[in-house]
Amino acid sequence: MAGVAAAKDSRTFAVLRFTNKGLVTTRADPIVNPGVPSTHVHNVLGGSNFGFSSTGEDLIKSNCSTALVKGDYSNYWYPTLYFHDPKTGNFEYVDVYYTNVYYFFEATNDQIKAFPTGLQMLAGNSMQRTPPATGSDQLDPSKGPINQVQFTCPRSSYNPPSYPVGSDGTKAGMVDPNNQGAGVGFPDVTCDGMYSPLRLDIHFPSCYNPAAGLTNYKENMAYPTDAGNGKQDCPPGWIHTPHIFFEVYYDTQPYKGRWTENQGTQPFVFSTGDVTGYSGHADFMAGWDEDLLQHIIDTCDAGDAGMDQCPGLFYGLNSGDCTIEPLVDEQVTGTLTKLPGNNPLSGFSFGAAPQMGTGSGSSGTNNNAAASSTPQPSLLPPSPPPSAANVHTVTETVTVTAGSPAVTAAAASPSGTKNNAAASTVGGYTYAGCYQDNIGRVLSGDVLPNLGPMTNEKCVANCVSKGFSLAATEYGGQCYCGNELVGSAKLADSQCSVACEGNSKEICGGSWAISVYSKTGAVAMKAGKARRSEHAHRHRSQRN
Repeated sequence: MAGVAAAKDSRTFAVLRFTNKGLVTTRADPIVNPGVPSTHVHNVLGGSNFGFSSTGEDLIKSNCSTALVKGDYSNYWYPTLYFHDPKTGNFEYVDVYYTNVYYFFEATNDQIKAFPTGLQMLAGNSMQRTPPATGSDQLDPSKGPINQVQFTCPRSSYNPPSYPVGSDGTKAGMVDPNNQGAGVGFPDVTCDGMYSPLRLDIHFPSCYNPAAGLTNYKENMAYPTDAGNGKQDCPPGWIHTPHIFFEVYYDTQPYKGRWTENQGTQPFVFSTGDVTGYSGHADFMAGWDEDLLQHIIDTCDAGDAGMDQCPGLFYGLNSGDCTIEPLVDEQVTGTLTKLPGNNPLSGFSFGAAPQMGTGSGSSGTNNNAAASSTPQPSLLPPSPPPSAANVHTVTETVTVTAGSPAVTAAAASPSGTKNNAAASTVGGYTYAGCYQDNIGRVLSGDVLPNLGPMTNEKCVANCVSKGFSLAATEYGGQCYCGNELVGSAKLADSQCSVACEGNSKEICGGSWAISVYSKTGAVAMKAGKARRSEHAHRHRSQRN
């Protein structure tokens, strides 16, 4: 690696731009949901080897990248936005006007080093539906809770204002007290500034804890603190990396006139189902040529002119489009009758996100890992259907460019039937079939124990040890125990089709579908409404 830059007395920066709008729009998140589809859709930029299970080593072998600077095969992704038509109830994909990623090299007493290959970072919280303490951004953990997500809404006039006057964020978004053109949550007006539609702004942490490791995304990053003299430093023993900042321009202007503005409500919704905008988040996996990035850190202050204007770029620039096929075979653009993954609307009058808890959330919050390791909300499958008759299923297939490391969700078989038949007995228990689950949980004796990457053997052994006659796995990584199914219904075995996190040759249920094992191969059924579980989804927090 090139020589590391010394401490810096002033901030320098360069904006990374991209050759086309995106690599792919698909329901995948290899950081939080490796090996299986994510519960919500993301817009993805960067290296072509993006996949369900991609790593940094995979990324640097990509055939192409959307990054304008050749040598950056990192992936950058964030939630897709939809317009919820107030007249029809349909969801319309909102195009991305363009995306910028700023690379800030802060004034610091530390040395700033290139991202190590494979570093995984998250900013924001996909399960967040409540407002932060203020409408302004706040990135110094020594000064209070971090708020790293905002919206910028440039307008031709701020009369009327972009957010309801006096809003505290509980019923609508709220304005930045220092900037009438920005705030938290979606504004209730059209952002009609010249060439400036609604913009999602996300700041990432820039302190890496090597003791936590590259993939421990809940604990490996923190925001630097004020060290005096305008400098920001990382904790001792941590590595100061570039501070990256996403600007995502969603093209919301074409929807002007199709909804009533300045009424405290608005029609846009994230792919998570969030109507508030508080769940804005973004993910980053490092796939840089480290010597090149270190050269840029040490020598470049191109600013808004762009990183492509930095001197001495080793490999030149990329040109032309770089795209891959979606990793899940489903419609995610155009006009839809429901959000991909069947995610329900949540936030404000719609209530909390389903199953908010204390486990890991897709693109969860890393507000201040150095100061706090508080677990973040879980990422569960989308809300269940009202009955077994219309249970939602998705055929998960993968078609990507040559060399992609992506795998299908049901890696060992196109349906759950063959794999479940091969595992007809597990730990002395017999496979009893695929059954419908719901948000109240049809098995509630032991809910979501911390067992690490899931297998049917682990789940059965756990339930046996606790004296339960039924064990069930769901969505690749969840376990439930009980003695009877409450408010469930039998499904076709093909509805259980997600590979187990701990063994891709096994099937561990599906989306709101459980693979059930019992002592006798039969199950006791009870009509009625399953009780709402108060337990949190914690198993993913044990993975690393």
